[in-house]
Amino acid sequence: MSSRPRQFDLIAFDWDGTLFDSTAIIVRCIQQAAVDVGAARPSDEAAAYVIGMALAPALAHAAPDVPPEKYPELGARYRHHYIAQQNVITLFPGVLPMLAELKARHHWLTVATGKSRRGLDDVLHSRQLEGVFDGSRTADETAGKPDPRMLHELMREFGVEPERTLMIGDTTHDLQMARNAGCASVGVSYGAHEPTDFEALGPRFVAHTVAELHQWLSEHA
Repeated sequence: MSSRPRQFDLIAFDWDGTLFDSTAIIVRCIQQAAVDVGAARPSDEAAAYVIGMALAPALAHAAPDVPPEKYPELGARYRHHYIAQQNVITLFPGVLPMLAELKARHHWLTVATGKSRRGLDDVLHSRQLEGVFDGSRTADETAGKPDPRMLHELMREFGVEPERTLMIGDTTHDLQMARNAGCASVGVSYGAHEPTDFEALGPRFVAHTVAELHQWLSEHA
């Protein structure tokens, strides 16, 4: 454990593709939902791009040929497919030890996610993770990424300034949100977006594994 002073008091994690190994399943669920409502099957790239966004705009972006009147059905089909598979999704190996070390160093640990409040609470409960995080914001209770409101609300809740806040995520939506909020960011390359797209958004670091992320946080957070 590092003995140096903390650089960041508040660390906000994206959920899907950053802590939770769910990218491939989300992509398949988006594709299946589009086909169910009679639309073309989105490419893997198109479906992966919208991960992290709020559900309704994400599905509309991934399946642009779905007419607005079918959006409720599209959302319902996505949730149907996701719920059927959610119990097989797990945290990435190494996430729990990383979070335990950060908690022992007294960082505020939070989640800033495009999931719904119900979706996040369900997964925290099913994986017995209640109490691991000090706070969270979901896309249905505030503005979706890359709007900075999630981070603004978390910073206000914990009384932390932007320069003492770090956002960690696997998409450009996460890193753009951090930039919009005036916060530092770290990208992870093992989720939904290609890390070559991160450079323009100025992350402090891009981790290619959870072990690399853990090491960087131990040394620099």
